[in-house]
Amino acid sequence: MNLEMQSLESLPLESVERTPAGALEHAEAGDTAALPPLSLYIHFPWCVRKCPYCDFNSHALRGELPEGDYIAALLRDLDYELIERDQRPLLSIFMGGGTPSLFSGRAIGALLDGLGQRFTFVPDIEITLEANPGTADAGHFRDYRGAGVTRLSIGVQSLDEAQLKRLGRIHGREDVLRTVKLARGAGFDNLNLDLMFALPQQTPEEAETDLRAALALAPEHLSYYQLTLEPNTEFAARPPLLPDDESAWDMQETAQALLAAHGYAQYEVSAYARAGRQCRHNRNYWQFGDYLAIGAGAHGKRTSLAAAEGAPPAVQIRRNARHKHPRTWLETAGSGAAIQEARTVTAEELPFEYLMNALRLNEGFATAEFERRTGLAAAALEPGLRAARSKGLVEEGAGRIRASTRGFAHLNALLREFL
Repeated sequence: MNLEMQSLESLPLESVERTPAGALEHAEAGDTAALPPLSLYIHFPWCVRKCPYCDFNSHALRGELPEGDYIAALLRDLDYELIERDQRPLLSIFMGGGTPSLFSGRAIGALLDGLGQRFTFVPDIEITLEANPGTADAGHFRDYRGAGVTRLSIGVQSLDEAQLKRLGRIHGREDVLRTVKLARGAGFDNLNLDLMFALPQQTPEEAETDLRAALALAPEHLSYYQLTLEPNTEFAARPPLLPDDESAWDMQETAQALLAAHGYAQYEVSAYARAGRQCRHNRNYWQFGDYLAIGAGAHGKRTSLAAAEGAPPAVQIRRNARHKHPRTWLETAGSGAAIQEARTVTAEELPFEYLMNALRLNEGFATAEFERRTGLAAAALEPGLRAARSKGLVEEGAGRIRASTRGFAHLNALLREFL
């Protein structure tokens, strides 16, 4: 499991059949040019061992990896998803988990070949695969690159041996160094490293040392997250001693300055990149783009334009979620039975759903883009904006809205104004 591709599905999925109010004035139903960009998320649910802080849909591998069966099931799942044909080219593909790097290069190649038969790719498509240092292999990396993977996201979490043990990771510091070397040797010139701070018993000085060690590896992108105790995890049941809020804030401020000094611009709450290396897949999430999703527990979002005769097309946004358990999903992939929950997003939910993504970006969003993506008038934001303004949580100008410095530091409080 790697933290870069975090689930954005914080709202409960329900069977709701209400179409959002509002319309795109200059679009026709079925006009793909009026729809947002399209990405594909693919979930691989197995890990060597479940980490005590992880609340992602990951399962400790017991027995042999059903590699061939899982790849075949992914393509069946996609074929079912594409019963409603989508002509948009794929902007990006993200293979997350779990630990996708448990799968061989041959399996990943077969999957990407299957995707190429079903989609047009944009010429410079970004194809990311998550890899954990404990499962790194030179042959796998060469095969991933040869299959078309363009970007690796490596779940480092820490380079401190004591912290890696506390976090239940199966790798050590030397494994991280070796993995980055193998990735570079295989031809990867676009690497993300995941790193966490505010770890058990960690001091600000130790957090800075950890970050400097990661920077020495010169990744193109760095995802820097605060460890949080999530429900239904081992750490939630038996909480470790974590740094207090003041220490955690000191760690983050020091990190932001250090990352900037090394040429990494912060473009999202926990994402930092060198010029031209922002994660396109995640930006599509944060900009309220569309994404198909296949695999056990995967969540998807799709926009459609539907118009009654004589009326402008209305924006309809639908979400779905696959069954989480690998066995259940494998048995049902390729049919509607694989989808555990589905709903149409209501007009009342849309402002919060949009802002939950867009306000994570440093740049915020244009109100015209809000209208284009949701079909709602910008006035729908006004009740929440009034409260956010009064508390100094937002900045506005030139048709754009973004979180203020205070709002960025208290993003959950800002978002609550729109619930």
